[in-house]
Amino acid sequence: MLLIISNPRDDSADMVVSKIEGRGVPVLWWDEADFPERTTVSTEMLGGRCRQTLTHRGVSHDLAKVTAVWHRRPGPPAATSVTDPTQRAYAEETARRLLHGVYDLMPARRWMPARPKDMVRVDDKLLHLRRAAELGFAIPDTVAGNDPGRLVPAWHRAGGRLISKTFDHRPFGVRGEEHHIYTTEVNRRDLAGRHRIRHAPVILQPNLAKAVELRVTVVGERVFTAQIDSQSSRLTRQDWRHYDDPGVAYAPHRLPPAVEERCLRLVASFGLSYGAVDLVLTPDGEYVFLDLNVTGQWAFVELLAGLPISAAIADWLTQTGTP
Repeated sequence: MLLIISNPRDDSADMVVSKIEGRGVPVLWWDEADFPERTTVSTEMLGGRCRQTLTHRGVSHDLAKVTAVWHRRPGPPAATSVTDPTQRAYAEETARRLLHGVYDLMPARRWMPARPKDMVRVDDKLLHLRRAAELGFAIPDTVAGNDPGRLVPAWHRAGGRLISKTFDHRPFGVRGEEHHIYTTEVNRRDLAGRHRIRHAPVILQPNLAKAVELRVTVVGERVFTAQIDSQSSRLTRQDWRHYDDPGVAYAPHRLPPAVEERCLRLVASFGLSYGAVDLVLTPDGEYVFLDLNVTGQWAFVELLAGLPISAAIADWLTQTGTP
């Protein structure tokens, strides 16, 4: 049985399920947000044997029968019926801890991208940069932290072409509206407000010249690379996640074998079976590493660049044996 752990509105997971139909592999799609309110999970260690059961919508599932797990993008555990905020937080944290323990004991050998605790452990932008450099990637000069005194020297080293990035793309509220922080150019006038860095650490890097940007999707031992003509649109020039699909071309890209091998080694070095690597191809033909996204989105790459990523994920999840 294949266990997909994601929210019910996950269109990307739907694309993979459609590729699995007809392969004779039963699929259980479950969202952690249904736990503990609508799902029960139990671990019994009786007579020296361990048995784990997930019961949802009146059906009990023996987790020992799960052969592969795809931990996609579930909602967090939610104890919505607990009205006291502190008690609700306690219940939800307890639920998270139980699930991590259950996942650790499950005998399934195939996990995409990895078991959740391992995903959290390796989802670290600074660690990714250092590992990429160790594997031979060119990386941008980087300053990270909350020391306001580092901003002006970094700006001068970059010749006045400096950008700032966040450690997390998590949204936040401003006057009741949801906002995201994207890659942002640091202008001279921003230097006067450098004291604000102390309140929220940032990543500072030179603003690289770009011929195109690349999204490299690694699925097991397979690599799918899409080039994004981000410089053709004002909206995407600094950060292609602003998305301007009508004005920005996506196309397959053939990486040099050495760069492709580095992408494979980078993802595998963290014990991951999946990873989305962001690179820049400079006008001089240099491939520069920017980021590794442990659960990075891939469906837009398939749809816009015509790369068969959903089929590759379905293949990996339904293979037998140890990955």
